[in-house]
Amino acid sequence: MFEKKYSKALTITLVVSIIAIVGLLGFLGYELYQKNKIEKEAASSVDEFGQDFLVEEGPTQENVAETDGNTSLSDQIDTTQTTTPTGQTKTKKLYLDKYPMAGTMEIPKINFKYPVLEEPSKKAIEVAVAVLYPVGQELNTPGNIVIFGHNYRNGLFFSNNKKLEIGDKIYITDNNNKKVTYTIYNKFETNSEDTSFYQRDTAGKAEITLSTCTDNSDNQRLIILARED
Repeated sequence: MFEKKYSKALTITLVVSIIAIVGLLGFLGYELYQKNKIEKEAASSVDEFGQDFLVEEGPTQENVAETDGNTSLSDQIDTTQTTTPTGQTKTKKLYLDKYPMAGTMEIPKINFKYPVLEEPSKKAIEVAVAVLYPVGQELNTPGNIVIFGHNYRNGLFFSNNKKLEIGDKIYITDNNNKKVTYTIYNKFETNSEDTSFYQRDTAGKAEITLSTCTDNSDNQRLIILARED
């Protein structure tokens, strides 16, 4: 009698363990799929950014449709349009998943290649990094621009910023298709309430600040300062 109960309990435990393992593997597989999808589509949008496409007609910001969540990011890149003297319509700005792009950022050291969105809304920073301060300021202009991105600890967005060091290069391309090289000159951690480094004297040069959570605490921030060469 005891042996039957023990065997039944063991069987139930084994079945539950197998279900848990399958569920975990499925979850990890889905997470990896989502990570690769975001990285691939972000890189694709960076490659398309700034190209002088000439088209017959295209959507404007006002008629960018809401997506149902099943459309790929690359399919959601839309543009505002202006008319050239020849009557053709020329691409002036790209949108990623309805969010206007301020430019793009590339950091070869950590294989980072993402759009920089104009505003850091909750949904926007789930697909790319974004300008946190001052909102609306064009990239590659004099002064400091703070760019925020999530640290998901899985390689997405600013997850690998901890690997950056003083002297590493960051490349920013703005809406005028101007590419500027920045060199990291400082790296430190601070609390999430500290904004003392937002406004700083840049001696008339363009600077950027990369901000993200540390691996240890959401209340701490890893800050990286870089200035144009």
